[in-house]
Amino acid sequence: MKDFKDKFIDEANELIQNLEKALLALEENPSDAEIIEKIFRIMHSLKGEGSMFGFDTISKFTHNIENIYDLIRNKKLKVNTDILDVTLASVDILRALLNENEDDTNLKNSITNINNKIQNILTPVNALENSVNQKNISIVKGVERNQQTRTYYISFKPKKDVLKSGSNPLFLVDDLYSLGDCKVFPHFDSVPDINDINASDCYVYWDIFIATNKGINAIIDVFIFIDDLSKIEIRKISEINLFNITSFLGIITETVKSQKHINIDKLNDLTHELEIIFEEDKKKEKNIYRSEKITESKISSIRVSAKKIDTLINRVSELITIQAHLSLFTKQHQNDELEAVTEEIEKISGSLRDDIFSIRLIPLETSLTRFYRLVRELSHSLKKNIVLKTEGTETELDKNILEGLTEPLMHILRNSIDHGIEDPETRIKSGKPEQGTITLKAFYSGTNIFIQIIDDGAGIDVKKIKQIAITKGLIEKNSNLKKQEILNLIFKSGFTTSETVTNISGRGVGMDVVKQKIKEIRGEVDVESTLGKGTTITIKLPLTLSIIDGLLTKIEDTMFIIPISSIEKIYAVEHSKLINTFNNVVTIENTQFPFFYLRKEFDLPETSLKLEQLIIVNYKNNNIGLVVDYVIGEYQAVLKSLGSFFKNNEFISGSSILGDGTVALVLDTSKIISQFSNYNKKFNSTTV
Repeated sequence: MKDFKDKFIDEANELIQNLEKALLALEENPSDAEIIEKIFRIMHSLKGEGSMFGFDTISKFTHNIENIYDLIRNKKLKVNTDILDVTLASVDILRALLNENEDDTNLKNSITNINNKIQNILTPVNALENSVNQKNISIVKGVERNQQTRTYYISFKPKKDVLKSGSNPLFLVDDLYSLGDCKVFPHFDSVPDINDINASDCYVYWDIFIATNKGINAIIDVFIFIDDLSKIEIRKISEINLFNITSFLGIITETVKSQKHINIDKLNDLTHELEIIFEEDKKKEKNIYRSEKITESKISSIRVSAKKIDTLINRVSELITIQAHLSLFTKQHQNDELEAVTEEIEKISGSLRDDIFSIRLIPLETSLTRFYRLVRELSHSLKKNIVLKTEGTETELDKNILEGLTEPLMHILRNSIDHGIEDPETRIKSGKPEQGTITLKAFYSGTNIFIQIIDDGAGIDVKKIKQIAITKGLIEKNSNLKKQEILNLIFKSGFTTSETVTNISGRGVGMDVVKQKIKEIRGEVDVESTLGKGTTITIKLPLTLSIIDGLLTKIEDTMFIIPISSIEKIYAVEHSKLINTFNNVVTIENTQFPFFYLRKEFDLPETSLKLEQLIIVNYKNNNIGLVVDYVIGEYQAVLKSLGSFFKNNEFISGSSILGDGTVALVLDTSKIISQFSNYNKKFNSTTV
């Protein structure tokens, strides 16, 4: 039963996410009937399936909201801000209820509060309806039914083990009655002798006729959580309500009794004359909807547990390590046949790696709803006019990276809303549009993903930041810092420009946490700002957290891996030329390269080599050389966490086990370049 509850939770979370998107879309188009219908159907599905799987609180709570949208779709209530606010707040409650936190006092209070608001919305409408003559209501409803109602035939054959999933087909059959006129014919011919009956098996199937004005999607939604446990056929048989034909029920009842199945041909003959006027419409619409088609649409997006994918990725990582061992063995034995096999295995394992990691990739746009909602609610709260725009949100990220990125992005957006974008009056006085803009932009560059949060707000006052840093003792009073160095102070622990504490954010408050969170997913964060123009926060992320393509190098007996994506060139340079330089800068091919002597950084002994390898790496258009003894060759590195000895060395981002069992250290070239460039004052920025 737990497996099926988990399945419901997964699918319900997806429905809630779609609900949140639909609500934000409805705010932009309050009269869009299609969006309203979609919201209603989601509520209806959550209500019905919540009850089926034992989530009674969800079912009852959703039923109250469903009532609002039932009135809206029937033109008895108009969409307004209060309704949207209540429904969006309900989304948060539904998410909490899925975690089964029903006994939480705060959650109970929130449910009571929302239910009261729902009643405040419904009461005036209900009072108005009660004042209308009941006879007139019946006439109006009769007209609506005759004009909009279509008749459908449903063949519903649950699998034998459907009851073991926790699903009760009777609940679904009962749910159909809420959609309109309904006639159900159960079939018991598959029921065995009483001694052979298993109480946990289902032996009954149903033929069902239903006339409804809700559309075929409403019928499909009734079976949404059970379509893979049943054979379901839904057929539209008439554009009118056949239940209004006196002989209709008699004919189908007699047919079922005498022939044990519905005679569709006979039924079509009966209704032919009534359907002539609808013939043209019938040609334009599909008449058959089978559950097999539902299955076909789902094949492209099979639901798989994230744990299973993680296990598969771990196996691929182990395979790549073994493949590296095989490659080393092949080089040592120089066998042409073995070498050919090894090359083929390398090719296949590389393709397998790429395919497996692509499974974990999720578009950034899947997280956008919460960002749009954050901007909506905070801008309303602060009485600011702010729009969130997006670019490149189809960009895909590793699932673990995206999950680790969400919290930092939320905090950066809060900062932009609270202290980046000015209030409308200030913006108008500054010659800006009344509406402030925050742009969330994503794009690929090499083997990295970049995400930028750009606002057209007030910008960061670097002089103010410097003064605050001096006051807090973060820098010396006479420090001669460049603009970029001052901007980076916002990432210092405890740094804030806010003079008062707010419950939203503060420009700089918690940015040290943002940086730490991004660092945990092997990312980097940078800030650029122009006073009066706005601020750009740039986040650089790896494509994946588990495997990188690297260049295997060696210094003394220690192996190092340098990410290939950062390498520009490799030079063989005389040792004497490197040790006799000023400020660690060497000239090669009329170009000066500052270089970093890794041997000294890692306290390795002096070398007796006459030639060393200078590997030129690039970061932010800055080139620097890394000096190593030997270049071994390209290597697919399966990243492992660092041991305690190296965990505090910021130049090392991870480790990898080589084919022969040796541990290699993975260099973080961006950190090396940044620190070395700062030390040698290579950055070309303005002193403040």
